[in-house]
Amino acid sequence: MIKMEVKTVTADQGGNFLILLMDDEEKKVLPISIGPLEAQSIALVLQGEVPPRPMTHDLLKTLCENLGGMIQKIVITDIRESTFYAELYLEHNGETLIIDSRPSDAIALALRCEAPIYMETRLIEFTYDFQDIIAREGGDEELH
Repeated sequence: MIKMEVKTVTADQGGNFLILLMDDEEKKVLPISIGPLEAQSIALVLQGEVPPRPMTHDLLKTLCENLGGMIQKIVITDIRESTFYAELYLEHNGETLIIDSRPSDAIALALRCEAPIYMETRLIEFTYDFQDIIAREGGDEELH
């Protein structure tokens, strides 16, 4: 598995939202298309903003904690028909539960729980070289 970090949430030229995950060496970027609500939820965490009332992912975090669970990690596991898949690894009562999830929801929860994000190594073919993105965009100002 390859450890990834959220670089940013952005919009493409068509107005679709993307989350950009980057490897630790800052060489590879994995773009994942996400919905506007998930983009907002992730962006809030990245900007350090706390909403006045809990959003769905805040509620999930609170539920996990109050029921004695802890998010260990999330893993982007697969891509099928242009759709990425993810799993949440939840520790509860000494056991690890693996829960199917959309990557956007898993990432939003991982950020709130400060849990690591990974992708399966076989998904490397769906990444882009970070230097190519910078060269194409004329700088990396929008990626921060």
